[in-house]
Amino acid sequence: MEEERRRNVVYMCGYLPGASPEKSPMLSPTPARDPGGDSWKDVFGGGCGFAMAVSDSGKLITWGSADDEGQSYMTSGKHGDTPEPFPLPTQASVLKAAAGWAHCVTVTEPGETYTWGWKECVPSGKLISDLAFVGSFQKEVLTRQSALLMSPRSQASSPNSGTVSQLNDRKVVEETVKRRKVLSAKQENESVTPGEETFTPSPCLVILGPGVRISTVAAGGRHSLALSDVGQVWGWGYGGEGQLGLGSKIKMVSSPHLIPCIQTPNPGKDGALTSSQGSISSGIQTSKAPGNYVKGIACGGRHSAVITDAGALLTFGWGLYGQCGQGSTNDQLRPTCVSSLLGTAIGGIAAGLWHTICVSTEGRVYSFGGNQFGQLGTGGESAEMIQTLPRLLECPDWKGKQVMMVSSGARHNAVLTEDGQVFSWGWNKYGQVLEIQLIAISLPTYQSMAVSQEMLRVGGGTHCCWLKFPCRSLTCHL
Repeated sequence: MEEERRRNVVYMCGYLPGASPEKSPMLSPTPARDPGGDSWKDVFGGGCGFAMAVSDSGKLITWGSADDEGQSYMTSGKHGDTPEPFPLPTQASVLKAAAGWAHCVTVTEPGETYTWGWKECVPSGKLISDLAFVGSFQKEVLTRQSALLMSPRSQASSPNSGTVSQLNDRKVVEETVKRRKVLSAKQENESVTPGEETFTPSPCLVILGPGVRISTVAAGGRHSLALSDVGQVWGWGYGGEGQLGLGSKIKMVSSPHLIPCIQTPNPGKDGALTSSQGSISSGIQTSKAPGNYVKGIACGGRHSAVITDAGALLTFGWGLYGQCGQGSTNDQLRPTCVSSLLGTAIGGIAAGLWHTICVSTEGRVYSFGGNQFGQLGTGGESAEMIQTLPRLLECPDWKGKQVMMVSSGARHNAVLTEDGQVFSWGWNKYGQVLEIQLIAISLPTYQSMAVSQEMLRVGGGTHCCWLKFPCRSLTCHL
């Protein structure tokens, strides 16, 4: 009885075509079926027209798509209204997952990453456009970011790891390139049936550098980011607006690359990196942001955001609606510190189609970007349609409370306060925006979260899912 009483329950609202009778929106919280004799552990939101979660046994669970939804139906495993395990080419437990418009990416317990869906989002070892530039860029970034291996996250367990990594940089690059060539050749030899030229329905292992362990992932409209356990950020997919941080508008990067987010220490007089091997001339510019490593990542439709261990926020990518928070509508081709928030430690970040929201370690929420559907939460018909600088949100209903978590859909958001209330705002055509009084709970601050049940998500642009654990604790995913 005690075990049954403590079972998690997943609730849905909004539009999930395969899970709604006659494809009608769910305007009130609707419980999802249990995943085939298993129980729920975490919810990851989902993509366009489907939801994703993980069971207690570590299985990736998908549901909600409809058989006439085309690629979304294939991406979600054709599971319709019944939550079922999605087949992965590994028996390892799934820890994290994320979905873009029509692609998914997961992280397993050993730190491996798998992805599937639109082929442009699935690494193949190929690079379209500016190959020579990225080749030299990749090698230089590997050398520059090797200093991160000496960060506080890894220094305690391996004091000499930085020196070792510097001596092995060339070997790492050569081995990585070799593995990618093998993977690329294997994929080219696979048979492609009509209709699959632009779609990969089977999960593929993302080949990164030797020894790289991924801890979490994020998926944008057509690009992906992965964060390693030593605070390095990898990216791949579409980069036409700079959302992959290459410093150039490269339309397609199908080979994962390291994104230089933190300026490495000990710069030379001319700005070149000084290492044990001498001075390395560099054309790569990195933002002078406080911190030693990256602790959080987020992907919007065509922009990206990361948080450093010092609480600095960096953004890059499409800036047409001010979603990079730099005071302009220019695209940001490299990770750039949001200078107006310096002095405010950011603990959580979420990104939508045209906007970004973040929460400080003190529980205050800031928003910026497009406001066409009220997604910035500034209220009123006279509210600005574009906000290029972060603006503090003032909500009378959460005054005096700390916001613990933030999450974004394409055009709507949700936050969870310390007393267990969920507030949501923005586009509500399908009933995905709800204000719900939940169980009063005590949660740790966002930056200390390591357990999957302590995260908040908004999935897709038309639906919400959250996980409720009666009697003791709560996870909210919208």
